[in-house]
Amino acid sequence: MPKLKTRKAMKKRYRITKNGKVLANRTLRRHMLTDRSPKKKRQLRRKLMVQQMFVNAIKLRMPYDR
Repeated sequence: MPKLKTRKAMKKRYRITKNGKVLANRTLRRHMLTDRSPKKKRQLRRKLMVQQMFVNAIKLRMPYDR
């Protein structure tokens, strides 16, 4: 059976931890940052854990990154 291809868009957006959790970057960090407080910008640096209902679909599209 041939190798499966990884969806490159998924690979750029998500990261799978060793325990199988899927992490993503948060939104609202690209522009107009002067409107946000330093506290909010600091909180947005942290990674976001993806909801469980999306995890299987993401892992399916990234077959060798588990």
